[in-house]
Amino acid sequence: MARKTPRLLEELEKAHWRPSPKTDADEQCEFQYQPEGWGKAYRFIALRYLKKDETPKPQYQLFDTPKYIYRVFVTNMKGPIDLLVWVYNQRAGAENLIKEANNDAGLAAHPSEQWAANCVHFQLAMLAYNLNCWLLLFNREEKVQANDLKHTTLVTARLRFLFVAAKIWRHAGRVGISYSDQYPERGLFQRLMDRLRNIASSQGKFQPVLASALRL
Repeated sequence: MARKTPRLLEELEKAHWRPSPKTDADEQCEFQYQPEGWGKAYRFIALRYLKKDETPKPQYQLFDTPKYIYRVFVTNMKGPIDLLVWVYNQRAGAENLIKEANNDAGLAAHPSEQWAANCVHFQLAMLAYNLNCWLLLFNREEKVQANDLKHTTLVTARLRFLFVAAKIWRHAGRVGISYSDQYPERGLFQRLMDRLRNIASSQGKFQPVLASALRL
């Protein structure tokens, strides 16, 4: 992602802009530009969005002017603008997931001075992260498809489904759990538990517990 500078803004203002039907932007352009201190010029690709009150604010870096919001990338890759934007979007998404795994799943911790022990820790951290992702997919609404799914962080999932105030009781040979009346996710948690209880194996395969498959 390129940094906002006065010289770069000048290049953006004089660039040849054209419609961008294959991205979420209003217009797109590309140009060769050599920032100060760089040894040579590189390919810059840019998207711009006409400013509106409801203009979405993605988590990746943006900069703006009175009329437009810009996304600008510097790249050494060849290919059409829409394809490169998709590539960099995926990279940005992966970086956010890595950051979450480092901070919330303990992936960045190195608890031992032994390489083998740290490898085991890494595998356990990734297993915990992937199990959390599976849990959220398992708890999705019946008709929601892949493009409509929203990412739920580990911190949020823990507060909703793991760090829950409850009381374990035993009575007449039975064991149960009672949740607080103030627990706001009781319905979602009960649905999740019902789906877990309905997992069944048939002919060596697990049968689906949701009628509709998750499709891209």
